Amino acid sequence: MSSTGEQDKDRNPSEAAAYDGADIYAEDGSVRSDYLMHVGAAIADRDLLYLRQHVARLHASEMGDLLEAIQLDQRRALVSLLGDDFDLSALTEVDEAIRLDIVEHLPNEQIAAALGDMDSADAVYILEDLDQEDQEEILSKLPFTERVRLRRSLDYPESTAGRRMQTEFVAVPPFWTVGQTIDYMREDDDLPESFTQIFVIDPTFKLLGALDLDRVLRAKRSVKIETIMRDTNHPVPAEMDQEEAAQLFEQYDLLSAAVVDENSRLVGVLTIDDVVDVIQEEAEEDLMRLGGVGDEELSDSIASTSRSRVPWLMVNLLTAFLAASVIGLFEATIQQIVALAVLMPIVAGMGGNAGSQTMTVTVRALATRDLDIHNAWRIVRREAGVGLLNGMLFGVLIGIVAGAWFLDYNIGGIIAAAMLINMIAAALAGIMIPLLLDRFGADPAVSSAVFVTTVTDVTGFFAFLGLASWWFGVV
Repeated sequence: MSSTGEQDKDRNPSEAAAYDGADIYAEDGSVRSDYLMHVGAAIADRDLLYLRQHVARLHASEMGDLLEAIQLDQRRALVSLLGDDFDLSALTEVDEAIRLDIVEHLPNEQIAAALGDMDSADAVYILEDLDQEDQEEILSKLPFTERVRLRRSLDYPESTAGRRMQTEFVAVPPFWTVGQTIDYMREDDDLPESFTQIFVIDPTFKLLGALDLDRVLRAKRSVKIETIMRDTNHPVPAEMDQEEAAQLFEQYDLLSAAVVDENSRLVGVLTIDDVVDVIQEEAEEDLMRLGGVGDEELSDSIASTSRSRVPWLMVNLLTAFLAASVIGLFEATIQQIVALAVLMPIVAGMGGNAGSQTMTVTVRALATRDLDIHNAWRIVRREAGVGLLNGMLFGVLIGIVAGAWFLDYNIGGIIAAAMLINMIAAALAGIMIPLLLDRFGADPAVSSAVFVTTVTDVTGFFAFLGLASWWFGVV
């Protein structure tokens, strides 16, 4: 085997150097295949010099993309080879399954040492997925103050502002002067790496106000903080759901917000970078739930993926039997008029698509609080109108096509009427079912799709076959 220096030389240093930073990405945003090839070769050859120069220096998000792009055995080997040079904050950028796999193969001493260099929000993000025993062992290896801060965050429920907050912040008493505050920020080594706000507290840590850094820099050193501070912009209760906190940031264009406990004492700060992650997570979660796949991730195993999908597929199977039973009621009609068997999937399919459109808009509106009891009836009327208009449009279109296809305009008229009925039913189901589920405390993103599809299938089949049986006098 060649030496480390020869290995790096064989990989063409000028070419390898081009892989720093954003250059590891191809035009489509994926990690470049030639870069992956070089990294894979370096891992196989245990080329530490190459890995430290061209992998360890990557930004945490870039390292996360790399970890997701390489194979499982390469991933474990890379983290092991980099050792203390591996930036543990990269694990906040990967799927949960990948994060757990890597953490399980790292010694707790290394994890504790890495957490000491991370902000508290990222540290909690990694710790919260570990079992209690590992959590306690890692926390026991941290300095007392840092251990207390992380435990306080972990004590808050999952998906709350308390779990997302950073416990590093700058707080001063109201009687300090601007000069004292500036000197404190210059001399204290335990300040956050970056911050935009200074919070004002009383001796019990009760939040009194806040001021932005630009306000401090513009004031004279002799000015007291209490004379230039302002009321805190929308303090966030630590128990508040992270999605609600994100909506506050969106509504009031916040860059950061104080997090307070039930006694209005300052316990942390929520920053815009954490909120952006929350918004992305919540959007992905809503999208996945609409498909009935829960919190499934691409890195999940075949068995776990199958388990997560089975429950709603089972519910869908049961509702499919309900739709099939409706068809069975009109078996005699279908036997006499074969065209009905050809055309009836069109009515149900169009209704299903229309219902899904309305349902998607409704679920998103409920999630963003744009739809509530005050405007629900107006939106229901609007969707019914949309269903009526689209039903008339597509009813006439499919009626003409079906009549010409089977040379029977009775069939065309029947399918046009059925299409109109089902499109209205689809629009109403698409909005009413999510509203009812939300009203009774169920998650409309998870449950709506199956019920809306059932309504459109049953209504479509019953309307089409029922009208045909009545029109043609089939008993």
